[in-house]
Amino acid sequence: MKRLNYLMNGLAALALIVLFAQCAGNTDKQTTNAPAQAGGLSEMKIAYVEIDTLLAKYNYCIDLNEAMVKKGENVRLTLNQKASELEKQKQEFQTKYQNNAYLSQERAQQEYNRIAKLEQDLQNLSNKLQSELMSENEKNSLQLRDSINAFLKEYKDSGWSECKILFSGEEIIFIL
Repeated sequence: MKRLNYLMNGLAALALIVLFAQCAGNTDKQTTNAPAQAGGLSEMKIAYVEIDTLLAKYNYCIDLNEAMVKKGENVRLTLNQKASELEKQKQEFQTKYQNNAYLSQERAQQEYNRIAKLEQDLQNLSNKLQSELMSENEKNSLQLRDSINAFLKEYKDSGWSECKILFSGEEIIFIL
């Protein structure tokens, strides 16, 4: 869950950068000039962009989110199929056990142990797939952050003295 939060924040920051780049020529709507402050700060421009806007408009972010949703759906589908198969085997075992279909108690215990092992294997698979999904989410978050940082470096090289992104609640503050 924490990784998903990082991904969402990163995606939001990236979308902010794209939106700001698109609106850089239109300073009336996206930026405000702060009054000069004591201590030598002349002019600071600040742009506010909500994370929802960033997530909705930045194509790279959208692509990453779609890929993660597809992977998450595949994981859930796989786990649900295997859980259904296991449940079917449990029901068959229960039916056979109640009808005394096993020749001995030892054979019934072997079948019970086999099903318990399948259940443990399913739990291990679930943990593995969830771990892989979280790892992929973290990797995407890092890629998004790198993309944002590359954009900031390029933007800063175009003449701005300083570029920073601050995450504040549900909006991103982009200080130039």
